[in-house]
Amino acid sequence: MGRAEKPQIREGAAHGAALEARIASHFSESANLKLAAAQALAAPIGRAVALMSASLAAGGKILACGNGGSAADAQHFAAELVNRFETERPPLAAVALTTDTSTLTSIANDYSYEQVFEKQVRAIGRKGDVLLAISTSGNSANVIAAMRAARELGVAIVALTGRGGGRMAPQLSPGDVHLCVPHANTARIQEVHLLTLHCLCDGIDYQLFGARK
Repeated sequence: MGRAEKPQIREGAAHGAALEARIASHFSESANLKLAAAQALAAPIGRAVALMSASLAAGGKILACGNGGSAADAQHFAAELVNRFETERPPLAAVALTTDTSTLTSIANDYSYEQVFEKQVRAIGRKGDVLLAISTSGNSANVIAAMRAARELGVAIVALTGRGGGRMAPQLSPGDVHLCVPHANTARIQEVHLLTLHCLCDGIDYQLFGARK
């Protein structure tokens, strides 16, 4: 059985220059992807804004879910709707399905982790709401289960994915919206996901309250 490599600090001018070049390449790749994604995502983001704005204006709510970094994105998005984004306006109804540890752990323990979002959608989702389903791979089983529950309840879906949309893409109906980042690297997809969420927040504020800057 081989030994794991022991961590060690690599020093020297050559290594420092290589590290700086590596860092710069991340910035360049991220910036280039954002510019390329703007062409593919501007129109569907606009449709997602319209869908979410109509739901909120009619008294509906946005439910958001995802795993890992996508869970953090779901919470981030819900917080910016409930509290505020960049301008003062009334709070908007949004719930991150990733935050209640008692609910999450009881469902995972009594049933399965695949149902942790599905059961919450069935409990609080109502026709006219919107589910924001986030997965960089498009293959998260618990997110897909939540999407199936949403479809049964008449809850529209905005899917935020990458890598072609994975198994989530076929779950979408014509009335849903697919925001698929055209890239395969998880970090790059997540970076565009965050920008997309900010575009959604800004667009919702613009649709419901008008331009304020």
